[in-house]
Amino acid sequence: MSFKTTLLAAIAAFSLALPAHADSDIEVHDAYAMASSTMATAGAAFMIVHNHGDTADRLLTVTSEAARLVQFHTHVIDANGVAKMEHVINGWEIPPGGEVLLERGGNHVMFMGLTAPFVDGDTVSVTLVFEHAGEIVVEVPVDLARMQMGDAMDHATMDHGDADASN
Repeated sequence: MSFKTTLLAAIAAFSLALPAHADSDIEVHDAYAMASSTMATAGAAFMIVHNHGDTADRLLTVTSEAARLVQFHTHVIDANGVAKMEHVINGWEIPPGGEVLLERGGNHVMFMGLTAPFVDGDTVSVTLVFEHAGEIVVEVPVDLARMQMGDAMDHATMDHGDADASN
């Protein structure tokens, strides 16, 4: 690999590691995405969304061309103790000085009907839409190393309720 190629790769990796924010009080950091396998039809993204402002904001919705259907999901435990994912229709309020944690086993961005496999080292472009901050585009790195065997939830086979990614 040439010095120029190595330098450009290092610059790209460094810029992806920086927090994403627009001209607003919202900061997105520690974002990563994963799918359970290269043949998966579903994937998920995780991140921390922090509100540095003095007023609350609401994370309303998410869009991405990485899948036919992209939604916010959370995990709930039903009466039988079975974990199930549910679509979060109204997003999450982010209090002043507070944050929303999107993490495995909890709140997350759900991709259903992937348009291409999530390949380790690639990035997935995601647009987060906020009530006050507007749209913030986040380039989310695919980091399959964060999926630990025996610890990860298989988003491809979990119950996604009545979500239909076929349209």
